[in-house]
Amino acid sequence: MAKIDIEAVPERVGSGYPAPFDEPCRERRSRALGLAGGLTQFGVNLVTLPPGAWSSQRHWHAREDEFVQVLEGEVVLVTDEGEAILKAGECAAFPAGTRNGHHFRNRSGRNAVLLAVGTRDDADWGEYPDIDLIYRPGRYSGRGGVFAHKDGTPYGEAAGGKDEE
Repeated sequence: MAKIDIEAVPERVGSGYPAPFDEPCRERRSRALGLAGGLTQFGVNLVTLPPGAWSSQRHWHAREDEFVQVLEGEVVLVTDEGEAILKAGECAAFPAGTRNGHHFRNRSGRNAVLLAVGTRDDADWGEYPDIDLIYRPGRYSGRGGVFAHKDGTPYGEAAGGKDEE
């Protein structure tokens, strides 16, 4: 059956970012609706941002398009151009390969709910312009997708063998 029981889809809390970059996203909640429906070519995520939470660190994708619509509440979209408020019903799009870091912040006093849709290209890689973080291809296949420093050193494998955290 094509209908997805949203409440039955496991809810993930937080992000996979290494510390301290995970802190602003620790309260973020998301449900992978596309995976629950068996989709493999693009992802669909229902994201809930409590007050004060960020959707992610500011980032851009080399090979993935992204589309986000605000379903409930309001968020602040932060890009290289500045900030814009998006309210319920409004949306934003981020074409692959556009080196314009973006993310959403909930500065309101109530939850914001977003629908995020994006390509699932295993060759995708990206950068976080505000912090020392990149991600490598292979995050969907499990053959990579490791977060690394901008010099290419994976987190947890700094010169002395362990990362300074």
